[in-house]
Amino acid sequence: MRDRLEAARSPRPLTCLLAVALSLGFAVAQDIEPRRWSHLPTHTDFLGLGYVYTAGDLRLDPASRIQDASVDMQTVLLSYNHYFDLFGQTARIDALLPWQQGRWQGLLDGTPASTSRDGLADPRLRLSVTFVGAPALQGQEFREYLSQHESRTLVGAAVAVRLPWGEYHEDRLINLGQNRYSIEPQLGVVHHSGPWSYEFTGSVFFYTDNKEFYVGRELEQDPLYFVQSHVVRSFDSGLWVSAGIAYGWAGESAINGAQLGDYRKNLQYGVSFGMPIDRSQAIRLAYIRGDTFTDAGMDSHSLLLSWSLRF
Repeated sequence: MRDRLEAARSPRPLTCLLAVALSLGFAVAQDIEPRRWSHLPTHTDFLGLGYVYTAGDLRLDPASRIQDASVDMQTVLLSYNHYFDLFGQTARIDALLPWQQGRWQGLLDGTPASTSRDGLADPRLRLSVTFVGAPALQGQEFREYLSQHESRTLVGAAVAVRLPWGEYHEDRLINLGQNRYSIEPQLGVVHHSGPWSYEFTGSVFFYTDNKEFYVGRELEQDPLYFVQSHVVRSFDSGLWVSAGIAYGWAGESAINGAQLGDYRKNLQYGVSFGMPIDRSQAIRLAYIRGDTFTDAGMDSHSLLLSWSLRF
């Protein structure tokens, strides 16, 4: 059966852009992460497996001919983290491989319509270094440093890159991949005070052009600015809980040089809970809520469950 949502062509190019924004929203939402600047011993590795369920209500331009639109997305995440010594400071490299299955549905000209996608989404690589407050240590030296610095401030920098390897078809408006690179410099500050941690991270997303956006068009996008903050409470048993909030803005787009005026304003907030299973394994539960403050965008709820193995 032909995907009727793909046939919802508007005389305004904004409709094309909205389809891109739907997929991009999921990628950005997963960037809300507490404890991303954690100080751990060098030569520590983590292998993780996660599942995210996202349900969202879509706000679309009336000219798109689509009403009451929504999306259900399931994401499976395979991750790897490695801590190492970089010029005497603690550094970390992260790799994230997502697989997604999504279904978009709504009313097209008053008639029910839907489309679905499944496959690989764009992978993400991140390199970070904590250059203040986190010397590269192991074993007893690391434990002694923590016991002597119950109150301390860490400062770190990172760069993350999303690779255009996800499923993408030029003749489709809705895709799991973006067919472009995203480069994200980050700066983070964390203050530890006993069992409490206060985190702040600022990021800027830079995008390369998608020269194969929907049958020969070219998509450009201005930088998107993103800030997030978390409060984390840790317990002696290894349990931890956090509450966080994030805000993203700007990121206006153009198709074939024509500006769309799609300035973004997105608020996201949530809670996380981590619990050790044993000395090497742990699980994490999280809930993330997303709200848009523009006429076109997505309001969403996401639930995350993940498992990690330390080795």
